Amino acid sequence: MMKNLQYPIGEFVAPEDVTQEDLDRWIKTIEKAPEQLRKVLENLPESFLDTSYRAGGWTVRQIVHHLADSHMNSYIRFKWALTENSPSIKAYDEKAWAILQDYQMPIEVSLHLLESLHKRWCYLLRSMSMSDFQKTFYHPETKADVLLSTNVALYAWHSQHHIEHIKLVTVH
Repeated sequence: MMKNLQYPIGEFVAPEDVTQEDLDRWIKTIEKAPEQLRKVLENLPESFLDTSYRAGGWTVRQIVHHLADSHMNSYIRFKWALTENSPSIKAYDEKAWAILQDYQMPIEVSLHLLESLHKRWCYLLRSMSMSDFQKTFYHPETKADVLLSTNVALYAWHSQHHIEHIKLVTVH
């Protein structure tokens, strides 16, 4: 049961062969994520914002702010990979970030940020060629090169993963 709560849509599996149709689907998922997030949050009582979806899990408020932080980092990683030769990215401690004071702010700040960020990010993604999606960045924690095509798939999954976490709070 804990695995279902932690990974309500399953764990991320990196794609092997990526088609233009796959990329288009993932970009559309990223594009629609802020709207889906708002829809899930629209009738959520304020008191639920500080409720966790599982024991030891983040609160709804932390998830919303985490999405903004995580997706900003990913967007920057795309820009580095598109302008440098397999750059080494800066990893960050998402758990440590989630307990910083700015994670207590109203979620509207991060919702606006996500809406603007996803518009800009999707504009960039749609401008990329198939060869651009073969570019990589080096992740120092995993000690691996990450294809931009894999990163698009990851962040489409990531958006849905956390939206489902919030839905878990709404059904309790």
